[in-house]
Amino acid sequence: MDLSTTYMGIKLPHPIIAGASPLVDDMDDVKALIDSGPAAIVMHSLFEEQIRLEQEGTLLAIEPHEEGHAEAISYFPKNEDWRLGPSAYLEQIGKIKKAAGSIPVIGSLNGATAAGWLKYAKQMEDAGADALELNVYFVPTDPEESGESVERRTLEVLQTVKQSVKIPISLKLSPFYSSISNLARKADQMGVSGLVLFNRFYQPDIDIENLEAVSTLKLSTSAELLLRLRWVAALSGNVQSSLAVTGGVHTAEDALKAVMAGAHAVQVVSVMLKEGPGAIKKIREDMEKWLTAHEYKSLEQAQGSMSLQKCPDPAVFERGNYMKILMTWKP
Repeated sequence: MDLSTTYMGIKLPHPIIAGASPLVDDMDDVKALIDSGPAAIVMHSLFEEQIRLEQEGTLLAIEPHEEGHAEAISYFPKNEDWRLGPSAYLEQIGKIKKAAGSIPVIGSLNGATAAGWLKYAKQMEDAGADALELNVYFVPTDPEESGESVERRTLEVLQTVKQSVKIPISLKLSPFYSSISNLARKADQMGVSGLVLFNRFYQPDIDIENLEAVSTLKLSTSAELLLRLRWVAALSGNVQSSLAVTGGVHTAEDALKAVMAGAHAVQVVSVMLKEGPGAIKKIREDMEKWLTAHEYKSLEQAQGSMSLQKCPDPAVFERGNYMKILMTWKP
């Protein structure tokens, strides 16, 4: 069975990518990851704040700062809490590249300023990354900032980074933009190589006894896949860039749904953290068995077969399906 696909212009033997996770921090974990046979490996994000805080650490030791500045610094992890510091992160890209052989390694960057995106994207390319994923994690809480401004900020990030590197670039987006299709089309016109749907914003909980916000991390389930399927199906055929699903892929069935909706690749994380890197091999083998049993000759034959491109009027289909579900439900 031919499971090959092309993602961000890179030919892959199959669509299952090891998404951004802490498994890239330790080389023993990396070896187990490589042994599971991922099509590519995505590094977790290097945050611009890591570099800035590392620099701030030196300044704080020699210069006094205003109280407000010190409070803002306290919101972020301490230098020793980062699994990989900025220099170690870049070195780790090189180590993983050497160990992974032909498996592509994709760097991930989350910047806060244009200068940050520009400088560190180039450093990742120089460190050996085959491609770069821009993890656009920004929660607009300012009521004065418009949706148009937020989307323009995202596109400016893409434009800035494209000017500094030659390797393929993908945008990892959230589902909260006012017009995902329009943003995707604009990014596509700017030459983005891939769109990754969707970033999972981690929602804080509230401790009602101590009146504190509590950081929480809950791994995904297959139930989260539905939102991704909707938007991949909507974008498939309407953009030239590759599409990847991240969040909610735990089984071969999940991966096949994503591919049929139009995805060229899927990124798995939570299932690896729950079951170990071997989950990648199982998903790949189960996909091959299903496709063979259903007389497919290749993954390409299934890719995009259930996208909205196959529907004559997607908007009417979406609205009609919504009404049908509500009207036909019975207790």
